[in-house]
Amino acid sequence: MPGVPLGELVSYLDEYLRIRDVPDERNAVNGLQVENSGTVSRIVAAVDASQATIDGLSSAMAGSLLLVHHGLLWDGNVPLTGRRFRRVAALLEHDAALYAAHIPLDLHPEVGNNVVLAERLGIEVGGWFGDYRGSALGVWGHAGARHPTREALVAEVNRALGTFTPGARLIPGGPERVSRVGIITGGAGSMIGAARDAGLDTYITGEGAHHTYFDAVEWGINVIYAGHYATETLGVQALASHLGERFGLDWEFHDHPTGL
Repeated sequence: MPGVPLGELVSYLDEYLRIRDVPDERNAVNGLQVENSGTVSRIVAAVDASQATIDGLSSAMAGSLLLVHHGLLWDGNVPLTGRRFRRVAALLEHDAALYAAHIPLDLHPEVGNNVVLAERLGIEVGGWFGDYRGSALGVWGHAGARHPTREALVAEVNRALGTFTPGARLIPGGPERVSRVGIITGGAGSMIGAARDAGLDTYITGEGAHHTYFDAVEWGINVIYAGHYATETLGVQALASHLGERFGLDWEFHDHPTGL
C-alpha cells in the first residue's frame, strides 16, 4: 500500500482538531511529538504513549502513525534519558511518528470522546456544558427509553465500553429515573458542580477524587465513574477510522487497559 506524506496528515489533523486553538495543559503538547522518515503507511490508535504501546509496534509496522490521547511529555521538559529515551528510541527504531490530541480530542464535535460515548449510549446531544479554560468541554442529552433508570444506564455504559469487570461504579446521589445525562470522559470528577449547574440529574465521567462522593450525594446528582482509560478509548478509534477513510490507510487499535 502506498504511503501518505506525514506532513499532509499532520496538517490535516492540526486543522481538523483545531490543535492550535483549543486550550490545554502545557505539558499536553498537542500535535506531532515525534516524526518519522516522512511517509505513513498505517495508523495505530492507542490511549497512551506508554512503553507497552510503543513496543507493540512490530518491525512489520514501520511507517506507522501512532495516534494517542495522552502523549509523551506529561512529565515536562526533562532530559532525554531513562524511560523517555527508551520510548523515543523505540519509536525511531520502528520509524513510527507520534501524534497526540488531548482536550482537542475530548471536545471534538465529530470524533471526540464525549460525543462518541453519547452516540454509543443512544443519547442525542442536546447541548454542551462545563467550562475548561474558556471552552465547553462536556455534552448532555436526554436519556430516553433505552435506559430509564440509573442502573439501566450503568449497564448500558458497561456494554458500550466493554467494562463488565469490575464495571462502572454508581454514586446514587440523584433520582432513580434518569432524564438529563451529561458526559465528560477521563478524570473529570471535578466537574460534578458544573453538571449540577447545567441542570443534569446524572453525570458520566471516568474517575474522581474521594470527596466527589459527597459532592454527588449532597448536590443530588447521580455520578457514574466508568474508568479514565475506558472512557477515552473511543475518541482515538473514531479519529483513526476517520483519518484512515479519508487517506485510504488501514488502522488498528492497540488496547493497554490500566484498570483506572
